[in-house]
Amino acid sequence: MNKPSFVFFGSSQFSKYVLDVLASRDFIPVLNITSAKEPLPEIPEVDLYIVASFGKILPKEVIYRPKFKTLNVHPSLLPKLRGPSPIQGAILGETSTGVSIMRMDEKMDHGPLIATKEIFIEPFPDYYSTVEEKLGRAGGELLVEVLPKWIAGEVEEQEQNEAETTYTKMIQKEDSDISNDPTEVALRKVMAYEVWPRARVGELIVSKAHIEDGKLVLDKVIPPGKREMVYADYLRGKR
Repeated sequence: MNKPSFVFFGSSQFSKYVLDVLASRDFIPVLNITSAKEPLPEIPEVDLYIVASFGKILPKEVIYRPKFKTLNVHPSLLPKLRGPSPIQGAILGETSTGVSIMRMDEKMDHGPLIATKEIFIEPFPDYYSTVEEKLGRAGGELLVEVLPKWIAGEVEEQEQNEAETTYTKMIQKEDSDISNDPTEVALRKVMAYEVWPRARVGELIVSKAHIEDGKLVLDKVIPPGKREMVYADYLRGKR
């Protein structure tokens, strides 16, 4: 069959990984909308819309406009970890994660599922950039697999189990302080906040760490106004 025409909405690195996989399989969007801050441009008539980590809620009239509706690639096993920070949420509090493809409705991450897949990441948790890339590429692969079936009407939608729903929150800069956190919590924050807002002890950014003998060991840090350095070198410089 001919590949469906689509408009892609994505404003993050996760989106780029999804689109990379689509493009590698010759699924090329008619229009790629990457800015969630600007007003939506004029959107051409296409078969469907695909959304992957787009930082703006699409209006109801946009979601339902295409013949084959709007599909969303979400980096969690829905209905777990709905909301704006599912990757961070998985690193902070889960033992595993995955990707979901859902048909969007007007509620946040609420629409019926058309595909889900647990993605095994070893070790888990891992740093945000690693988890983001693995989930993004896995989401693209799952989308390539399900799209022809979706267009052919061969996919049976499955309503999400609301009883199992969990939500993530918008990450704030003040979440980055690990000074008084238990060891495991602190390490997970270092991993989850690798890109932003970066885990901190006072004004010192902690970029890499590990647990040894039940204690958090800092491996690499970024002092105020300086580049990343090995923590031992930082301590020597303070003497």
